[in-house]
Amino acid sequence: MPIERPFCPPPRPPSPPRAKAPPGATDCHFHIFGPYDRFPLSPGRGYDAPEAGIAAYRAMASALGLERQVVVQASIFGTDNTCTLDAVAAFGRDHARAIAVIDAGITAPALAALEAGGVVGVRCNAVSGNGTPLDQIEALAALIAPLRWHVQLYVDGATLIDLAPRLATLPVPVVLDHMGGIRAAAGRDDPAFQALLRLLDSGRAWVKLCGYRSSSGPPYADLLAPARAVIAHAPGRCLWGTDWPHPHLEGRAMPDDGTLLDLLHEWAETEALLRRILVDNPATLYGFDR
Repeated sequence: MPIERPFCPPPRPPSPPRAKAPPGATDCHFHIFGPYDRFPLSPGRGYDAPEAGIAAYRAMASALGLERQVVVQASIFGTDNTCTLDAVAAFGRDHARAIAVIDAGITAPALAALEAGGVVGVRCNAVSGNGTPLDQIEALAALIAPLRWHVQLYVDGATLIDLAPRLATLPVPVVLDHMGGIRAAAGRDDPAFQALLRLLDSGRAWVKLCGYRSSSGPPYADLLAPARAVIAHAPGRCLWGTDWPHPHLEGRAMPDDGTLLDLLHEWAETEALLRRILVDNPATLYGFDR
């Protein structure tokens, strides 16, 4: 009997942003899906999605003025990173990096091949599933520390509360997806939000200001206060990504990427902060200046 999975709609063409991103701007979080005849889907995936390939992504990125890319391995491919590495090769190593999904049993030659392909971090996804379990975080961190990679985590805020003390002891930097999974409606005193701020205070954690799963939906007005608070707290460790092609959004409105860039302008408030988030911070973390 076929497995029934949620099906994600395709991304919408972006509307023109009010202002394009500054030169050197980086999309720090997006996925490439397919072509599936070359890159088969993982049987353990939690959802299905239409192909969203390199040409379609380039059209969106050009419309927004995004010049650098960080391709994040999607859960629909499990630990087979070939689609992600193919995208990095197509974009070019001068402009692109990758975040892979591995398990603790990976061999040294396999790690070296990932590094040669542009990988700079590994992802644990506790929300979409079909990835590395959280109980492997310490083992993964020990494996990647000599490579100067980082651990990227997709967790909800409630999980972050209990996980934060473990993350603080890792020998590698930590990057938190989707604003740490905090609930915008819960406010600044929410334990998850406080756990996020404490991790940022460590100086070794970074946060991605993407993942537009607000309680109010577009235009995401409920995210303004927490986003500005996070930026004010750690302006040197905030990143931004489109999350294109916006998978796993059943029942939610498909985001408009031009509107999302406009929203970041409102969050950052000044051109100096905007450039820091889009250009300077990614260059530091992902090594675009090296």
